[in-house]
This record gives sequence, structure tokens and C-alpha cells, in this order.
Amino acid sequence: MGESKVDKHYFVVVHGACHGAWSWYKLKPLLEAAGHRVTAVDLAASGINMKSIKDVHSMLDYSQPLLELLASLDPEEKVVLVGHSLGGLNLAMAMENFPQKIAVAVFLTAFMPDTVNQPSYVLEQYCERVPPGAWLDTQFGSFETPKGSLSSIFFGPKFISNKLYQLTPKEDFELAMALARPSSQFIEDLSKVKKLTENSYGSVPRVFAICDQDLGIPLEFQQWMIQNGGVSDVMEIQGADHMPMFSKPKETCDVLVKIASKFA
Repeated sequence: MGESKVDKHYFVVVHGACHGAWSWYKLKPLLEAAGHRVTAVDLAASGINMKSIKDVHSMLDYSQPLLELLASLDPEEKVVLVGHSLGGLNLAMAMENFPQKIAVAVFLTAFMPDTVNQPSYVLEQYCERVPPGAWLDTQFGSFETPKGSLSSIFFGPKFISNKLYQLTPKEDFELAMALARPSSQFIEDLSKVKKLTENSYGSVPRVFAICDQDLGIPLEFQQWMIQNGGVSDVMEIQGADHMPMFSKPKETCDVLVKIASKFA
């Protein structure tokens, strides 16, 4: 029997802070070779999106390219939404606004908020648990918006190579050095917005993909988020650092296809 059309999925993949759609350059062709459709989104002020981070005033603004993509889908179409690292918060915005468009949300070693606390809670907990020295040469700043000031963040070369890319090929580190851009975690904004709801955000199946060698979001914090947020399923990508799409692209592809087959 040939493969049925049902086995083909539409993946929408969302990058983390300081990164862009370019961070999926290894994974996208692997998923496409397996017959799936893939869109890698550049969030506002990321990748080749022309905005400056200083012109992005909220997590909702930052998520706008993703929300516009979901709004443009055919009424019957559902996507497998994958968010990496800070991209978990963009997933949350999408799930809250377009739950009917998302078959399953995959948090790929990503920040996963809950419906009890403010969306900022998961980031606040992370910042509390990370010793200040762990940020190495990361640059922090702030910029003014009509709603008050926001913190900016720009990962330094030492932080990227030692905490995020320690098992990643050198070529991919060089790519990050060329293409990384300043970003924001939007903690100040997320501490004031409405809480996520069970009816929208909570209605989309959530799967957490653990990366066991992640030094950026350590394993124990990944496990804390799983306990705190509640998930439909947990998968593990063994031997992956914070950048599984670079350090373990084939294994990441296999895990995502497995999740899609189960939920989509």
C-alpha cells in the first residue's frame, strides 16, 4: 500500500531569541524530503524581517508574522506548530488566538507557560534560577516603548558557543555569529497581559521535546516546565544541546514526524 495523503503534515517552525528562520536550514529539507510542507517564520525584527527590535513593543507585536500566517490558512487547514526556546511564547500567542488552526504545539526545549500564572512566570522562574555569571558575555539593555521600557538581550559569542551550541558543528556557530540579532524576552509586557485561557491555549495538545544535553535551558528546568504546565506527551532527543536542529537534525526530524503522526 502506498502512503496516504493523510500522512503528510504542514509544519510551521518558530525560532528562538536572537535567531531567525535560518536556524531551521538543516531541518526544513529533511522534513520536506519526507513529504511534508514546512514554513519557517521570521518573527518581527528577526532574520530578514526589516523591523528593529526597538520598534517591537510587545510579545504580540513580535509574534505578528506568525499570527498573520495562521490567519491566512484555509479554514480547514491545521498545522503542526513547533517553537524553539523563546519561541514557546510565540506558540502560546498563536494557540490563544488561533487554537482551531493548530493540530498540536511542539515545545522544542522551549519556554512553556501555563494558564494559572502570567505568561511571564516561566521566564521569571528561569531568570531566578540561572546564576548571573551563567549569561557570560550576553548583552542586556533596555528600550522605551509607548507602554514603558522593555529589556533587550543579545547573546554573546561565548554564551552561544558554551551554553547553546556546545555540541553543534562549528559552521553553524559561524552562521549564528553572522546572522544573530538583538532581541527581547518581553518579560515586562508578558507580566501585564491577560493570562492564557484553558479554552484556547489549553485546548491545543502540547508536546514537550526534551534535549538532554541542553545547557541553555537545563534539563531540570525543562522537567519543571513539564510539571508546571501540563502536557499531552513528552519526547526526548538524546545527545542534543540547546540547538537540536543543528546538533541532531535527523533525530529532531524523526521526533517531529512521530508527534505529527500521533496528534495531527
